[in-house]
Amino acid sequence: MTELFDETEPYDSGMLAVGDGHAVYYEQVGNPRGVPALVLHGGPGSGAAPGWRRWFDPAVYRAVLFDQRGCGRSTPSAAEPDADLSVNTLPHLLADIERLRAHLGVERWLLFGGSWGATLGLAYAQQHAAAVSAVVLFSVTTTTAGEVHWITREMGRVFPEAWEQFRDAVPPAERDGSLVDAYARLLADADPAVRDAAARAWCAWEDTHVSILGPVEPDERYADPDFRLAFARLVTHYWRHAAWRAPGELRDGAARLAGVPGVLVTGRADVSSPPVIAWEVARAWGPAVRLHIVDGAAHGSGGMGDILRSALSRFGTELSS
Repeated sequence: MTELFDETEPYDSGMLAVGDGHAVYYEQVGNPRGVPALVLHGGPGSGAAPGWRRWFDPAVYRAVLFDQRGCGRSTPSAAEPDADLSVNTLPHLLADIERLRAHLGVERWLLFGGSWGATLGLAYAQQHAAAVSAVVLFSVTTTTAGEVHWITREMGRVFPEAWEQFRDAVPPAERDGSLVDAYARLLADADPAVRDAAARAWCAWEDTHVSILGPVEPDERYADPDFRLAFARLVTHYWRHAAWRAPGELRDGAARLAGVPGVLVTGRADVSSPPVIAWEVARAWGPAVRLHIVDGAAHGSGGMGDILRSALSRFGTELSS
């Protein structure tokens, strides 16, 4: 098990108005004069839990955590029945990050994230490469329609019993179509019981498809009805729009990062974000990135921690010199 740093309390936190009636929560931990680093949490909708702080040496890094639109401590919450998701898109998140960077007076920062955070990190780095000092991403996704189809359809071959329950939670007439679209509709239903049933079914499938290396362990966060509803609404919203990017756009766009050092880490047994995604991104990126495919590791679990810790240590030394 990777030994992380002791959790430290933020030396600064606040709410930043980003437009469209949204405000995002942010916090800074570590050394105010240290190497700036931005945490990009997964989901979408997971929020920046305190555990993210432990990846960063508090003597070396000035780590910035923030809750993306609609989740965590940011307002309004996507769990609210009338939450307007039309102003919660990838372009909105990229603009939010730039507002946060300007607000904090950061010139360049290291990006650290996983799963959906990897998609967001790739998109931000490609659009704002001059603002990025280095990139460390794990469980790499690019949120293409093909990746979404794989998780919501093809992985039924791996987990047939659980997938059948996932499929059958939507009305019969919608079971042969886009399950993401069907769930998005149910999660926005006027009846709170319908919304909650859909959120429970969606989160049960999330628990299943990340559990390839062992028995399903329910994520305790899903016990919170507001968390699971906001999470499910945001995931389905971003997935049904394929992150507002064309097929292969984030993969091929990695060529723009030729001058940005990076580390990509993924698990050989990760069926939620198969290793081929990171492999293709790394090929487009070129020699500036190091790819690690870890045997015995799955989605966000297994033996990836030591590699991530080593990468952050190395970049911390190089960027502070």
